Amino acid sequence: MAQYAAQLDGVFVALADQTRRAVIHRLGRGPASVGDLARDFPMALPSFMKHVRTLEGNGLIHTVKSGRVRTCVLNRERLALVDGWLAEQRRVWEDRTDRLESFVTATEENRP
Repeated sequence: MAQYAAQLDGVFVALADQTRRAVIHRLGRGPASVGDLARDFPMALPSFMKHVRTLEGNGLIHTVKSGRVRTCVLNRERLALVDGWLAEQRRVWEDRTDRLESFVTATEENRP
């Protein structure tokens, strides 16, 4: 459980930044070179590479180097951690709202 929590924390940290979310969004359409990805952002390449390393370090992307070109590929399975966590939270809140609805309905039925 602790490993799951640590992995989930890392994914959320990586997704907390707007630039990294934009990279994930772009990679959802398919692989892209670091140079192509960096072109869309107003920052120096070394700064952009910090974002790439954060995404890769948290397992959201992996990179492959061929010659002088480093290509980034989205790891869709890693996003399943977020999907699973959100589904769990959704279940919890739906159960709570169902109980609240039952309580309110029962209270209204017992009024004179």
